[in-house]
Amino acid sequence: MTSLQVSVEAALLGLGAAFALCVLLVLTQPLHGVFTLDHSHGVQKFHTAPTPRIGGLPIYLGLCVAASMAPTEVQALLKPMLWAGLPAFGFGLAEDVTKRVGVLPRLLATMASGVVAWLLTGHGLESVNVAGLDLLLRWTPFMVFATAFAVGGVANAINIIDGFNGLASMTVMLALAGYGLIAYNVGDTTLAGVSLLLALSVMGFFWVNWPLGKLFLGDGGSYFIGFALAWVAVLLLARNPSVNAFAALLVCIHPVTEVLFSIYRRKLRQMHVGMPDRLHFHSLLKKRYVRRWFKGHPPAIRNSITGLMMSGFTLLAVLLAQLVHRSVQASIVVVVLMVTVYVAVYARMIRHRWCSPISLFKPRPKLLRAQS
Repeated sequence: MTSLQVSVEAALLGLGAAFALCVLLVLTQPLHGVFTLDHSHGVQKFHTAPTPRIGGLPIYLGLCVAASMAPTEVQALLKPMLWAGLPAFGFGLAEDVTKRVGVLPRLLATMASGVVAWLLTGHGLESVNVAGLDLLLRWTPFMVFATAFAVGGVANAINIIDGFNGLASMTVMLALAGYGLIAYNVGDTTLAGVSLLLALSVMGFFWVNWPLGKLFLGDGGSYFIGFALAWVAVLLLARNPSVNAFAALLVCIHPVTEVLFSIYRRKLRQMHVGMPDRLHFHSLLKKRYVRRWFKGHPPAIRNSITGLMMSGFTLLAVLLAQLVHRSVQASIVVVVLMVTVYVAVYARMIRHRWCSPISLFKPRPKLLRAQS
């Protein structure tokens, strides 16, 4: 039996374990609901009934099961990831249960996971295909900081887009598949195997979360799978110099653009960058289009339709990344185009008409406040 076949079997085992544990959590909700339920009131709440928000726990445990059966070379990459992801997962899970862990501690925890991963593996963000930054990345302290910053940024980006059934988990599954395909095409079958195990463990959660929303990722789940996604990207670049950093960015362009644009938008509206609002791309998509197109469907189904529609953006990015991952110039062009499309559609939803994306950088505060 080949290493790839063993990886597939281990991945399927991880999927089954994660799915079974998710179902168990749903069935035992009366026993743990006092600690784990996510209630339906709040600025960014779109669900209609209290729902357990500890879906990250089955994903993590399912991945541990899969790792125990994976080939030795896959375990060598996956086990350090499991250990390194504990700060991000632990602080997020603590917030899920206590609702008392602040934004800054959780951000620092995700960055700490990046530092721990570097300590355990010796890998980091050694090149971003930008001459000046690549020179700075030769200095180890800067490289470690850049790695931690990138890992923390992606983990928090996944947390930000975790607003509708299937959105965050589908985005991560597609992105992991994208990284896995690139790794496989450049001959790194070990990292492809790691990506497969991660993606199928997330899929075990996905089928309980989508379409009926019986279980949520929570902060623990979104931070952990976001960290894992970011670390796979770091490993892809560190182990395969032929893959450029802009192609790795392209695969995650939706969550990265969302978090950067959210920071810009909140600064523009003189809000704290960590303050929740309903002006995310996916929130506007549901409000402007899904609610109107599918008005005869219950809210949970409309939430799920929104999540599925948003995942198309990541699917397109993944497909394009397969074509341009060896060319820095082509990758930059595609990244710019994807960001431009994102901002143009966002401007359409805000202004109610097609207009130049630049219009969003000439804000009308009263209109922005009216959309809150």
